Amino acid sequence: MPSATPIRRVLMEHRSQLVLNYSLFALEMLGMLLRPYFLGVAVNGLVKGEYRGLMQLVVVHLLWLVVGTMRHMYDSRTFSAIYTSFVTRLLSQPAGAAELSKRSALSSLARQVTDFLEFDVNYLAEAFYNIFGSLVILFVYDRRVVAICFAILIPVMIIARRYGRSAVQLNREQFDELEKQVDILATQDTGAIKEHYGRLRAWQIKLSDLEAWNFGATELCVLLSVSGSLLVSASAGGMAMQVGSIIGMYTYLLKFASGLETIPYMVQRLGALRDILRRAGAAEREVAAPLTSGTSVTPPP
Repeated sequence: MPSATPIRRVLMEHRSQLVLNYSLFALEMLGMLLRPYFLGVAVNGLVKGEYRGLMQLVVVHLLWLVVGTMRHMYDSRTFSAIYTSFVTRLLSQPAGAAELSKRSALSSLARQVTDFLEFDVNYLAEAFYNIFGSLVILFVYDRRVVAICFAILIPVMIIARRYGRSAVQLNREQFDELEKQVDILATQDTGAIKEHYGRLRAWQIKLSDLEAWNFGATELCVLLSVSGSLLVSASAGGMAMQVGSIIGMYTYLLKFASGLETIPYMVQRLGALRDILRRAGAAEREVAAPLTSGTSVTPPP
């Protein structure tokens, strides 16, 4: 897709660093997912006077700690290099005074793309582990709980889709206004500046209100999921679960609920990223056009 060209080039330049970084993160998330299970095994063993489960928990936790430490150290090195490459590619061409506002906005877009890769991709991966990883392990504990969790996913996805569409539109309007910021400030017109920041404030309030309504609706679904699962597991006639298994099951239930809460945010961020990449691609083509045509652009004195 043309709009993704700039970031695709940068990603290809740093693909080995990204593969290593995301592989470490995947292992880190796997360790985090397995810890509650081994905690339950350790508790069950200690109740019986056995220590094998405790040793397993210690080993899993130490491996998770080592991998997580390595990933955090490598993380900043990888994405600072990507940001430098991306912003240099977008902003290194000569530009006249009329382009300064767009260049300022491009610098902000470059930062947002890098932040998405550094933080949001990890956030999405963590949500995936929380939702589907928890469902896999919950299946081991109680299949009926998994059925309830799947049923709750449907309204949450509907809420997320509606929220994402509205948030993307508001983000697009906000970015359009930000691209004009330097030009407006250069006019030193108090009225124009006040109007500009007033529009930015209005869009920020709309985004905040939209997020608040989404939060309320999603948390209602989470409440239904948790309470329904509690009722179902408590009604298991004659089936007594061990203490450690109970701890593990409800830890995974809470992880699943945490994953549900991130779905609308994921949809919103993916929509925002598509708009950012579209703008970045269009801006790179505009910047490259004068050079391709042989026209020189004289920087301002």
